[in-house]
Amino acid sequence: MAKLGECVPNFSEGRRPAVIEEIVGSIRTVQGIKLLDYSHDESHNRSVVTFIGEPGPVKEAAFQAAQKAAALIDMAKHEGGHPRMGATDVIPFVPVSGVDMKECVEMAQELGRRLAEELKIPVYLYEEAATRPERKNLSDVRRGQYEGLLEAIKEPGREPDFGPAAVNPRAGVTAVGARPPLIAYNINLDTGDVEIAKKIAGAIRGSSGGFPSIKGLGIFIEETGQAQVTINVCDYRKVPLHRVFELVKLEAARYGVQVTDSEIVGLTPMEALVDAAQFYLRLSGLERGQVLENRLLE
Repeated sequence: MAKLGECVPNFSEGRRPAVIEEIVGSIRTVQGIKLLDYSHDESHNRSVVTFIGEPGPVKEAAFQAAQKAAALIDMAKHEGGHPRMGATDVIPFVPVSGVDMKECVEMAQELGRRLAEELKIPVYLYEEAATRPERKNLSDVRRGQYEGLLEAIKEPGREPDFGPAAVNPRAGVTAVGARPPLIAYNINLDTGDVEIAKKIAGAIRGSSGGFPSIKGLGIFIEETGQAQVTINVCDYRKVPLHRVFELVKLEAARYGVQVTDSEIVGLTPMEALVDAAQFYLRLSGLERGQVLENRLLE
């Protein structure tokens, strides 16, 4: 079995296509890497890239992309709807085949050390790679974002795992971690009232009493004039997409608004979509082997 790991770095750039292409191009130059997907959002001002390969090339591609982003993105000038703290905001490693979570943690540690030593970027380890419980949750690590961390990083307990306790003025701070597959899922509302989206996000996310494996925020999308509930589904087997969607619809109805549409950012496991099909089509006894693509892969 081939040893394959996945990397899904997020970059704080969604408005300059030429810059995004240069970052993605640095990944393409690494031999042994398969670029699977990349997308960007102007309102979030963020790009998400997905690639796979053996552990060595995956770490190298992640470093090259972070180096390019540090040269092209100035966090002191960055604005966007999505929480962020660095030009390369997060770099998660995900086990695919022949690679377990322990190895992904080691990849995170090795890359984090290199980013700090060679690029002078402070690095926090998060999720399964976290060195302390309070750093497991990315939102806790990123608290205050770039602007807040300029001072907070100097406080006791907020020092990075690697690098100086001082934000890199241009590149900011990067979180490097290891985690299971995550689905980035956005649900749009037929209102521009972002306070409603924030209330709905608070009802579904684990940190405020909702699903433990769900993270959510309410933001405003300037291009459409709509409020959006932006969600990370951290374990789709525990909380499937259709359950998240239905709860958001239910909460939205409380405020007299409706869901207009939803979107998945980046890639998603086919299993998550099959689960949604089973629910909405009321399919009885559907097996994964009935999906043509699954059978072809076998």
